[in-house]
Amino acid sequence: MYFKKITLLFFLIITSIGYSQTLSLKEALKTGLENYGSIKAKNNYASASKETLKQSRRDYLPNLNLSAQQDYGTVNGQNGPLYGFGGLGVASSGLPLPEQNWNSAFGALYLVNMNWDFFTFGKTQEKINLAKVDVQAKENDLKQEMFQQEIKISAAYLNLLASQRLLISQQKNLTRAEVFKKTAVARVKNGLLAGVDSTLATAEVSKAKIALNLARNFVKEQNNKLVDLMGVAPQDFIADTLFVNQIPKEVLRSTASTDSLHPLLQFYKTKIDYSNQQVKLYKRFYYPTMSAFGILQTRASGFEAGYAADQSAFSRNYWDGVNPDRSNYLVGVGITWNLTTPFRANKQVTSQKFVSQALQEEYNQASRELQSQLTFAEDKIRITLENYAEAPIQVNAAQRAYIQKSTLYKNGLTDLTDLTQTMFTLNRAEIDRDIVNNNVWQSFLLKVAATGNFDLFINEF
Repeated sequence: MYFKKITLLFFLIITSIGYSQTLSLKEALKTGLENYGSIKAKNNYASASKETLKQSRRDYLPNLNLSAQQDYGTVNGQNGPLYGFGGLGVASSGLPLPEQNWNSAFGALYLVNMNWDFFTFGKTQEKINLAKVDVQAKENDLKQEMFQQEIKISAAYLNLLASQRLLISQQKNLTRAEVFKKTAVARVKNGLLAGVDSTLATAEVSKAKIALNLARNFVKEQNNKLVDLMGVAPQDFIADTLFVNQIPKEVLRSTASTDSLHPLLQFYKTKIDYSNQQVKLYKRFYYPTMSAFGILQTRASGFEAGYAADQSAFSRNYWDGVNPDRSNYLVGVGITWNLTTPFRANKQVTSQKFVSQALQEEYNQASRELQSQLTFAEDKIRITLENYAEAPIQVNAAQRAYIQKSTLYKNGLTDLTDLTQTMFTLNRAEIDRDIVNNNVWQSFLLKVAATGNFDLFINEF
């Protein structure tokens, strides 16, 4: 019966201040995980790393280049050295004639080139392995971000629920103050009480209204925090109250632990793995690269074979200049090894090892912090459970005292000051009850955040 009255009062208050939508915790989590910006960003990062892995595997394919060019120009040659500095030399070739001439014709070059680094002493495979670890790192980063978001949304949801229950308590307190204001005013008018009682009752009503407005403002603040974490447009939510008077079953069983690694530690571990894989890759740069290559080249020229003896033996006809008539091919294998690379790569390897050590220290620190948080959460659960057992006793005692004092006041056997004190005590007891009930869930959520198994929390709903 008492629960039905509270529920009815709750919905009357909610309706009066304009709330529009009842929201369950699971709905809040689903919406937040789908809409929150950082999760969507890290999901794209994970997808990008998968594509990079595919690209690194395709890097092993040989290079196959097709080239074709058609030119028009002269072919004067000259004995002497030439270096095409910066690639600015001209590849014209011809006889070194005694004087310049301006005979010009079309020419063409058609080229197919293939080169393949078929054996790299493990460099290609280590690049693929590095891309695989990067995929795992991005996925674990996404998982730990989703886990953190689940914890944040749950905490914000519980805070909103607590603020709405506090609003109910303040509304009840205002109702009590208004009832006894009417009683005091009536008795003062009838000459049964001094006029000061009416004044004091009016002050208590004003005080209760201020407390109610502060509670409404607190509800708005908590609602906005939840809206931000859900990534939705501003709107007002009603938190589900069906679970808050219960104790989490996992708290009673004390099994809120898991054998799997915490999502945050999994993320740090893959960062360490990524750094160690980079060390392996850098070491492979100590070794040479073996390549296979092949070239098929076809040339065309408007200058005829007898042009050396007869400088009139050429044609300016386009087709004569671009129709191929000479071909060459070349195949081979080669090895390249920069002997100074090991000296440079050695420092790169040393540097990356220090990075791995730094990441290991971050992992150790995160592990210590989670263990400390777990110990704190267990102590907090124990304390909140003790408070949870005491809260109903406090409320019942305050209610009895309030009923006694209100009865005495109505019969003129006590003054308004005593009644006001019992009203304050009852209001404080109801607020303590609301906070204590919520703190049990908040403490359990803190433990779940430390263990890394969110299913233990969400399975309670």
